[in-house]
Amino acid sequence: MGAGDIAFPHLGIYLENVPKSFSVFGFEIAFYGVIITFGVLAGLILALREAKISGQNQDDYWDFFMYALIFSILGARLYYVIFAGGWERYKKNPLLILNTREGGLAIYGAVIAAFLTLFVYTKVKKKSFFQMGDTAVPGLILGQIIGRWGNFMNREAFGEYTDGLFAMRLPTAAVRANEITDTMRAHMTDGVNYIQVHPTFLYEGLWNLFVLSLMMLYRKHKKFEGEICLFYLGGYGIGRFFIEGLRTDQLQIGSTGIAVSQMLGIGLFVFSAVTDIVVRIRLQKKQQA
Repeated sequence: MGAGDIAFPHLGIYLENVPKSFSVFGFEIAFYGVIITFGVLAGLILALREAKISGQNQDDYWDFFMYALIFSILGARLYYVIFAGGWERYKKNPLLILNTREGGLAIYGAVIAAFLTLFVYTKVKKKSFFQMGDTAVPGLILGQIIGRWGNFMNREAFGEYTDGLFAMRLPTAAVRANEITDTMRAHMTDGVNYIQVHPTFLYEGLWNLFVLSLMMLYRKHKKFEGEICLFYLGGYGIGRFFIEGLRTDQLQIGSTGIAVSQMLGIGLFVFSAVTDIVVRIRLQKKQQA
């Protein structure tokens, strides 16, 4: 198997020489960055469309986007740094904290930062946090769907060994050595130079597409402002809980062996479900009063 090849043998898909980057006037540009940028822009366009449909001022979303972009990148990196070893890992060379090329942007950090930025923005601008949140989250999850293909190009965010229908083969030369587990090695017989794994980037992308589809169908029937935010947090959270359990590059809580994104995912699912039920009950009582 060539160093640039990617295969899904049980689906009959064999891709040869899939590049991680391309060159423009001597500058090397990673496909990961291009795909993430495209995902961000697609998400913004969807949010602007939702704002227009609901009669809101699109300029509010342009303004918020500029702040959210900056703080989401910082949040994504901070989340990774904290749970990838924290200060103990980076204290000898703190400048490595700024080096994202060796891996290290966590989507949950970006999501948390985006929601915090929205909270501050709506307070300052005297806007509705819940209305803007409901309008923006379809764009957020669309960006995540597209962005996961950046992981595909980077040969990362995959799971443990599998021989299932969607099994993906990656050359060992194209992945980080510390993400090759003993189980994967046990299935590498003589002459095999690839690992065969769960394409968790694909699982998450498909799950998010399902959540987005339900979200778009339901948004006109929501019972209260903020319900689409809860739909996103719970829907993405429960999917991430199960998918994260398959991954070999988990960020864990200290030395506990507990994947932080799994705990956050299930926590947000429970929070969203309970909050939705409580708000619905209160609204029903108010209508009956």
